[in-house]
Amino acid sequence: MFEVSVEHTFAAAHFLRNYHGKCERLHGHNYKVQVRVAGPELDEAGMLVDFVELKRLLHGTAEKLDHQFLNEIAPFDVLNPSAENIAKYLFEEIAGGLKNDRGAEVRDVKVWETDKQYACYRPPFLK
Repeated sequence: MFEVSVEHTFAAAHFLRNYHGKCERLHGHNYKVQVRVAGPELDEAGMLVDFVELKRLLHGTAEKLDHQFLNEIAPFDVLNPSAENIAKYLFEEIAGGLKNDRGAEVRDVKVWETDKQYACYRPPFLK
């Protein structure tokens, strides 16, 4: 099994609904995102996926969130903009755009709110 990873950062503001504590108030983060892709086969160039393509997918998806008030944009106008939900959203967007005919799949997405804490989304069928 092969694995590749790319990272990107974006800044956004949010508050958490149904939460009692400091995070129920409007605040912001400089988020760091890591996307990992895994698969059994390399292409004829010896690559699992092209880093350029994976970065394009991550940057394009994160750009929709960058410098936004997350609570006002879909799906976070309804869905709580927790790090966990942001990770799942990014996972689904990137996985939906990944073009690969050798079985490579997005393994997980990690979203750091600070340099010391992150949330990870990994679909249940992956270990």
